[in-house]
Amino acid sequence: MAVIILGIALSVLDGTIVNLALPGIARDLHASASQAVWVVNAYQVATLGLLLPCATLGDLIGYRRVYLGGLVLFTAASLVCALSNSLPMLAGARAIQGLGAAGIMSVNSALLRLIYPRRMLGRGVAINSLVVATAAVAGPSIAAGILSVASWPWLFVFNLPLGVAVLWLGLRALPQNAVAAPAGVRLSWLDVLLNALMFSLVVLGVDALGAHSGSSATPASMGTGVALLAGGLLVGLVYIRRQWTQPLPLFPLDLLRIPVFALSMCSSVGAFAAQMLAYIALPFLLLDSYGRTPLQAGLLITAWPLAIVVVAPIVGRLIGRYPDGLLGGIGMAIMAIGLGLMAALPAQPDNAAIAWRMVLCGIGFGMFQSPNNHTIVTTAPTHRSGGASGMLGTARLTGQTLGAVLLSIIFSIENAHNGRGPVIALALAACFAAVAGAFSSLRVGRAAATA
Repeated sequence: MAVIILGIALSVLDGTIVNLALPGIARDLHASASQAVWVVNAYQVATLGLLLPCATLGDLIGYRRVYLGGLVLFTAASLVCALSNSLPMLAGARAIQGLGAAGIMSVNSALLRLIYPRRMLGRGVAINSLVVATAAVAGPSIAAGILSVASWPWLFVFNLPLGVAVLWLGLRALPQNAVAAPAGVRLSWLDVLLNALMFSLVVLGVDALGAHSGSSATPASMGTGVALLAGGLLVGLVYIRRQWTQPLPLFPLDLLRIPVFALSMCSSVGAFAAQMLAYIALPFLLLDSYGRTPLQAGLLITAWPLAIVVVAPIVGRLIGRYPDGLLGGIGMAIMAIGLGLMAALPAQPDNAAIAWRMVLCGIGFGMFQSPNNHTIVTTAPTHRSGGASGMLGTARLTGQTLGAVLLSIIFSIENAHNGRGPVIALALAACFAAVAGAFSSLRVGRAAATA
């Protein structure tokens, strides 16, 4: 379990740890700000595009081998990132690092299923969810600490001793697959390419449309976004048609035909979209609208993950006693209320009014995430644990990407610094949370009907 926790923490942290260093990277490598953003995009696109292929590979050759291979690739790429002397070199190394992260994330939950007895799996999922939630918001804080005493390459040097230590532990501790893959099934490299192209083109197209919407839009920029998005959808059509009749589809249509699994995926996308909208909007609201200092804003936002830390272990013990859909539905309802109350704050609220709303949001997300992940992991057949694990990561990254793009569109239309833009974003986040709760609650009826 120590291997699982450290590995997923490293891969999730590196999705956000470089954000604070982008101005310094652009300056040192003589690049523009828009070019420096590719240091982030290369990692995210590579991870999202290769999660499902790595998950299927885990079903075929073993989750342990995929996990450790991803860890080796991630650690080696971190060294190249630290030594990079040009932006193309750094972006390329970040893409390879993203491939390694895909190997780690894709089989993370499948390994949990091997490690824990079924009666205790809820606790394992709760611990894992807690680490993911904490790491997702800890990146900027850790980066600030490192950058206060060292330059940006040390953000990647930070990964090297941890990566080597986790690899050593993993070779000793991680289990082999319990169930063999169906005979004669192979990984199609054409499908791997189509999967990566579909996700990459769709993400880049939506991102381009979001970045160039509103007053900054030009026919050329909008045309580029539309072309990328259309290309991704066309590739996706060909790709999904190929997957429809395959015995072990790379894009797990077989799992999405399970109603409870499909509802859980919809819930996850909505919840992470709501979380990302709030996480990015809140600093603008606290710093620019309410006049808080960076230290005060950081402390107030920390109330959210701290609430998750407290709630997640408690909820882990409730899994199995109460339906996952019910726990998740209540959690998303609480989060939606918290986000709505945050959007309705008066012009000059005191710190206590902000903090208890943050705590409410954290309690809601903490109640939702572990039961939802537990359903995704356990609904799939044992030999498809890798596919389910890959879809869990795909849903999280898809929701986060959707939230970030929607926020970009909101900020291009409404001012981000006078409070209007962040308030609209928080209200939209509340709507996403409410929809996620509705999908989660529908699983209770489905479970009852199945029984």
